[in-house]
Amino acid sequence: MRQAPLALTLGEPSGIGPDITIAAWLKRSTDNLPPFYLIGDADLIRRRAERLGVRIEIAETSPQSAAEIFPRALPVAPTGHVATGTPGAPDSTSALAAIASIKQAVADVKAGVASAVVTNPIAKSVLYEAGFKHPGHTEFLAELAATHGKTPKPVMMIWSETLAVMPVTIHLPLREAITTLTRELIVETARIVVTDMRKRLRLPSPRLAIAGLNPHAGEGGTIGKEDSAIVAPAVEDLRREGIDARGPLPADTMFHEAARKTYDCAICMYHDQALIPVKTLAFDSGVNVTLGLPFIRTSPDHGTAFDIAGTGRANPSSLIAALRLAARMAATSAAT
Repeated sequence: MRQAPLALTLGEPSGIGPDITIAAWLKRSTDNLPPFYLIGDADLIRRRAERLGVRIEIAETSPQSAAEIFPRALPVAPTGHVATGTPGAPDSTSALAAIASIKQAVADVKAGVASAVVTNPIAKSVLYEAGFKHPGHTEFLAELAATHGKTPKPVMMIWSETLAVMPVTIHLPLREAITTLTRELIVETARIVVTDMRKRLRLPSPRLAIAGLNPHAGEGGTIGKEDSAIVAPAVEDLRREGIDARGPLPADTMFHEAARKTYDCAICMYHDQALIPVKTLAFDSGVNVTLGLPFIRTSPDHGTAFDIAGTGRANPSSLIAALRLAARMAATSAAT
């Protein structure tokens, strides 16, 4: 059976989302991209293509016809919301279009007419002006995924061919991240990683490298007690469950080439401990993957880049990687 196309959200209309969407579709043949359709305003894409000076065919369509249209035109499924989207000049008038696109993408994947959700970057500050009440994409997607009053717990993995990382705590001040870290939170996060890597990345026994919180993983308690009191017990819990986990490991020796060959995902204790190495090693090809949802969601690992929107300088590599990974995960899920 042919796999359903990917649902690509509009993202922030004034950012580089339209630019990289156009650039990705133009590379559909040379980069052998899976079929996708954009959920949004076709006129916005036409205006952006004209500004970029590129020729592109655009066809308004339904998700069911997108795969057939994809080789000859960029399929766009309209939501009925107009997006002004002046490059580099965000305003709240387009916020409803961005929100409607996310809602429709989730509805499409639930209905089976899309195989996965791929999200273009949003500007949370713009959405807040329009009454958006969520900390970000991930929390909104979790709410949309809720069933019978139960909301799933999503976690963020940054994936690349070079390195995959998972921060246990994410967008918190470092002082707060340390006080938030618990044995239970580490175990819960690692379980979600293992479940999704087995189901969606075809890794029957994922190998986890668990980073220590402190320098030298606490050095036997002489540089902080958290590693022996919190991290080490969490690793033992995981190992008792049959999960291949090692740690706590000194973070400063986890990310060189030889070390990376010994594990499939690095579980890190806070945001920068995870994202600095992966963005150093795979800045243009990293993908933000949300695990723990009942559907697949990937996203480019960058923001709206208002300063280069509409200039032709936006690099579509991360979006292309996100599209490829979403299709791969969808195919693996279908097979299992």
